[in-house]
Amino acid sequence: MARENVELFINRKVTKVITQCPHCFNTLKNDYRQYGLELEVLHHSELLARLLAEGKIKPNHQVTELGQVLYHDSCYLGRHNGIYDEPRGAIAAVTGERPVEAPRNRENAFCCGAGGGRMWMEEVGGERINVARVAEAIEALQTGSSTVCVACPYCMTMFEDGLKDKGMETIRVMDVAEVVAEGLRPA
Repeated sequence: MARENVELFINRKVTKVITQCPHCFNTLKNDYRQYGLELEVLHHSELLARLLAEGKIKPNHQVTELGQVLYHDSCYLGRHNGIYDEPRGAIAAVTGERPVEAPRNRENAFCCGAGGGRMWMEEVGGERINVARVAEAIEALQTGSSTVCVACPYCMTMFEDGLKDKGMETIRVMDVAEVVAEGLRPA
């Protein structure tokens, strides 16, 4: 399948791909090289940060209705590919504040569990990884009316499920793009 995909990209003269999923980002940027594909691969949080920094997209207002915003580092975006500042920069550009940091963040971030396929597994002992990560987020946020911001669809699902397990539905889970979109809406 990888060889077929590489052939398709080469035949179509694709030179740049923007991904929403850090796992796809990693696959296209790193894994497909062994099959001869060299692409510029951007995660959507990188693109949004760049467009905001260059003034190509401009928030219409400062987003304050999300409460405190905590950013969770996705393993495949952060630890595997070193992308830490761009998602935080995009959030800060529309909220006016740097996001709250989880106790374990950046290079030392704690996984949500889905990168290892934990969303499809039943735990037989101990606490589910996403529930443990959600507990850290709740502690860092210090308020019930807040937002956990992610840059990965797996992380989103894991946080939403973990917050339900903890009975903390007052905390929203949003993708970086959703937070930026809030700032682009009319005030």
